[in-house]
Amino acid sequence: MAESLTVFLVAGEASGDRLGAALMAGLVQTYDGKINFIGVGGPLMQAQGLVSNFPIHELSLFGLLEIIPKYRQLKRRLNQTVDSVITAKPDILITIDSPGFCLRLAAAVRGKITAPAVHYVAPSVWAWRPKRAREMAAHVDHVLALLPFEPPYMQAAGMSCDFVGHPVVAEQQPSKAEILEFRETHGLGGDDRLITILPGSRSSEIKRLSPIFFETALRVQKQVPNVRFAIPIASQHVAEPLKAQLETAGLNVILLNPEGISPDEAAKQKRICFAASELALAASGTVSIELAAAGVPMVIGYKVNPVSAWIMQRAMLAPSFTLVNLLTETKAVPEFHSAACNADNLSREMLNLLQDQTARENQIAIGQQAIDALGRGGEDPGLRAAKSVLAQLK
Repeated sequence: MAESLTVFLVAGEASGDRLGAALMAGLVQTYDGKINFIGVGGPLMQAQGLVSNFPIHELSLFGLLEIIPKYRQLKRRLNQTVDSVITAKPDILITIDSPGFCLRLAAAVRGKITAPAVHYVAPSVWAWRPKRAREMAAHVDHVLALLPFEPPYMQAAGMSCDFVGHPVVAEQQPSKAEILEFRETHGLGGDDRLITILPGSRSSEIKRLSPIFFETALRVQKQVPNVRFAIPIASQHVAEPLKAQLETAGLNVILLNPEGISPDEAAKQKRICFAASELALAASGTVSIELAAAGVPMVIGYKVNPVSAWIMQRAMLAPSFTLVNLLTETKAVPEFHSAACNADNLSREMLNLLQDQTARENQIAIGQQAIDALGRGGEDPGLRAAKSVLAQLK
């Protein structure tokens, strides 16, 4: 390997930013030489030294009808990124999740650069669209899988693949002193029961889920004495829409804003909030793993536009869309999507978890099983991912 290494990374949303940052830290720790990080990423990747070509939130879109109005902008950003990759001539290209953008990028530069292409986060071919693995094998050489059962699917399609786990399993959980300080700082008394609300990291998610989640919270508030709510804001660009939704709902919430603090501090603040919470109401996604790691029972909801929901329901092969359930082959975490994602269903399950200690303990225990399955106790996933990437250069 050369003394100097140029790595082009592209992440399209907050969860990918987190994975990319852990990978970058692992590469710096593992590689004996200078590394130049370029591409597209969020604040966590930028804190590790990435110079991002444009803001990551421009790619944070999900669902057919969400993408169509932004098509020209996305196409322009794709062309810009293709040109950047070709100009940079990196030693390796790493695309992180966001397959709609990232795999198009990998296809567009195939044959125009000599660098191996690595995709981080295996497509969920076991859940829907099983042909995607064969399609991406035409322009992806190697895959980093988060889930232990994914490598055989990728290898069968013609790509090499390593299970590397998820960085959340290596994160230090808050101490009792940090939790107590958090509660005191935000005026939480000993009898106050904190619930964290997580309506997503994309603007489209905030728009669709916040009204439902806030109505659910108001119903729970009427039934449970001393309940309080907190929202760790995912990123600054969704802060104002979120505040507007809260004002409309009339819900009093502790807002944890990442503005003015480092990405590491914002991530730590979120982990402390989770650990201080008795329950969470969250959008579907990686956050379910973060909550499980913190030992927080949860209810999951998700909603896209009706057309996207119709397509997804008919293509879905997996029995669940929540990672904790998938990893443990259970239905421990209540989950509702599409029309079922409403205040009636969400509030019923939340009240059950607040009132039934056995149900809470059962879900926490199963959540810990999920974290173990993701590699807890083994080598740091960021390091595992870095070693897997560097092996592609030999």
